[in-house]
Amino acid sequence: MCCKVIFFYCCRFDGLDAMAEHEEFLPHKTGGKKEIHFTDFEGKTSFGMSIFNLSNAIMGSGILGLAFAMSNTGIILFLVLLVFIAILSAYSIHLLLRSAGVVGIRAYEQLGNRAFGPPGKMLAACVITVHNIGAMSSYLFIIKSELPLVIQAFLDKENTGEWFLNGNYLIIIVSAFIILPLALMKQLGYLGYTSGFSLSCMVFFLISVIYKKFNISCPLEDLHHNDSSIVRGVSCIFISWFTAYTVPILAFAFVCHPEVLPIYTELRDATKKRMQSVANISILAMFVMYLLTALFGYLTFYGAVESELLHTYSRVGSGDVLILCVRLAVLVAVTLTVPVVLFPIRRALLQILFPDKPFHWVRHIAIAFCLVFIVNLLVIFVPSIRDIFGIIGATSAPSLIFILPGIFYIRIVPEEQEPLLSRPKIQATCFAALGFIFMVMSLSFIITDWVTGESRSGGGH
Repeated sequence: MCCKVIFFYCCRFDGLDAMAEHEEFLPHKTGGKKEIHFTDFEGKTSFGMSIFNLSNAIMGSGILGLAFAMSNTGIILFLVLLVFIAILSAYSIHLLLRSAGVVGIRAYEQLGNRAFGPPGKMLAACVITVHNIGAMSSYLFIIKSELPLVIQAFLDKENTGEWFLNGNYLIIIVSAFIILPLALMKQLGYLGYTSGFSLSCMVFFLISVIYKKFNISCPLEDLHHNDSSIVRGVSCIFISWFTAYTVPILAFAFVCHPEVLPIYTELRDATKKRMQSVANISILAMFVMYLLTALFGYLTFYGAVESELLHTYSRVGSGDVLILCVRLAVLVAVTLTVPVVLFPIRRALLQILFPDKPFHWVRHIAIAFCLVFIVNLLVIFVPSIRDIFGIIGATSAPSLIFILPGIFYIRIVPEEQEPLLSRPKIQATCFAALGFIFMVMSLSFIITDWVTGESRSGGGH
């Protein structure tokens, strides 16, 4: 029922776009040939592959922390918040597509340029770059910490300092032989196959979580709540300090906005309605996966669930073959997500450094290599990067989901079409204001964590 509500709510946005939406997204030159912006190829990616890519962009490592989030809200409140955030994410994508449709632009940075000139372009590019570098680094940190454990379990031996059990060496190998070759592909659409496989790995993770709910007969001793709070969390709503932290966690779990316009650019027969359908289906799919993972993970361990779900399973069976396979599947999923996240960074850098240059393989390869190299250095040499990325996530994620789409819409859509005090622009203003609230909340929680020395966060995108 919730999925239908989200789909209906998102679809109704299409009625607002009669003035900007025609048979094709971009305006036509004389002679009927479709004008091409920021690329030297027509969109060739199928509808299904676009869904795989956008779903993979939405899916983040934060899925491992959603059961912990549910343990601090209760099932009902978690469901309400998840529906709310999913609808807001779909609305945010609508604002981006609507703004892009008015001016015939499919690049986030160029929307910033149209709305606020060069400073707007620079702001959008910097936010995308910082956020996605943070996301790439978080994925490589998972590889650095989990891959040695998986190899160690498969070899059934202790870690005595062998090079192949050193996480730093392993992320270099994975980056050189898997991530970089995928990142060198010319079109993002080609990654639809790897994105589909990545999502299959996460489906396996979900199936395993559901299976373990009925396989583990005795949950762990509750470390966080007493028995009464467990009942309250399962049947109704649980309110605590952690509950307030859940809102930004869920918001970050749906961040995919830097990838929306690049995927739109490469979509075959691209129209706003077609791309909005890609977004709606992707959000619905992730909504279902998030909800089921959180629900069955929480019902397995209740208040004893840890902020990283796989760590909780390790406590009930470190030698469990299924959990070992799940760890490997998660590693594959995050590895194949890194190239998808890299594409918007490269596009942002190209828009800043080479805005009028045609595609060139040397630039394409050099930027990808430099980005992978920099992220590897961050993961290897920064010992405690959690707080740094906490700040990045608390500022860039609300900007990408709420603030920038809202203010771009207000500035770009002409007042002749929608006056400043019209309902759509008032909604966009409130939407941007909500982003500022999320940003202040997130930064407040992180600073409080630093001051008190406690760790309240349950995961991130």
